[in-house]
Amino acid sequence: MDTITVAISPCPNDMAIFAAFILGRVGVPGLRADFAFEDVETLNEAALAGRYDVVKISAAMAAPLAQTYAVLPSGAAFGFGAGPKLVVAKGFAGRPRSVAVPGLRTTAAALLRAALAEDRPELPLPDAAFVPVRYDEIVAAVQAGRAEAGLLIHETALAAAAHGLTLLLDLGVWWQGRWPDVPVPLGVIAARKSLGAARLAALAGVLRQSLTLAREQPGLVAPLVRLFARERDDAVIAAHIRAYVGDLSLDMGPTGGAALVALAQMA
Repeated sequence: MDTITVAISPCPNDMAIFAAFILGRVGVPGLRADFAFEDVETLNEAALAGRYDVVKISAAMAAPLAQTYAVLPSGAAFGFGAGPKLVVAKGFAGRPRSVAVPGLRTTAAALLRAALAEDRPELPLPDAAFVPVRYDEIVAAVQAGRAEAGLLIHETALAAAAHGLTLLLDLGVWWQGRWPDVPVPLGVIAARKSLGAARLAALAGVLRQSLTLAREQPGLVAPLVRLFARERDDAVIAAHIRAYVGDLSLDMGPTGGAALVALAQMA
């Protein structure tokens, strides 16, 4: 039996999509999957190094990796009017000069660069310093003053107020104001092209099966999702999954493809 390496983030949307696959409820006949879990910027760097056969990457990395990795039509995360959240500590005044970001290669960082280029007075200056911080340490970085603003992703973006932070900008809303007909593409699943067309198709099918099973039997996957989540509030976890896991996660189709094109053109 052949073995492939699969690396995803521990965020609730990835875990909801992959849980049935991880638990062995679905799979590719004759193919064993070894799973790894890393933050999204580490995954981007791993993909650049060709470390994994199948890997979750930021949607902004799809084009740079296109020579070696194919984007699977299933497993992606899209937002409709919701996306990464730019926050500051409560009571902060002025334009932030530094922003803690979850990685310089992330979609979140790419969106923020484009938004700051508009030079809106309530946002950081266009030349604000981007400070790379692991996604689950950004809240602490802002609270401690290591950065004047923070760019939150994953489920913590929905819990900013609970951490005493004030929202400056939802980049999903910003995106929708400019591309109203397509969702904001946040993360996609990439697979090494050398696996061959048949295995790529089989893997895409497994992800559809895995997500379908999660929808039909949420109790099956909930414990695994909760185990890896950084926020403990079940309502926050559920809201995150509703926001970013939908029909386009089963098959992105032309709508998802158009979103990726729009993102590449923005960059």
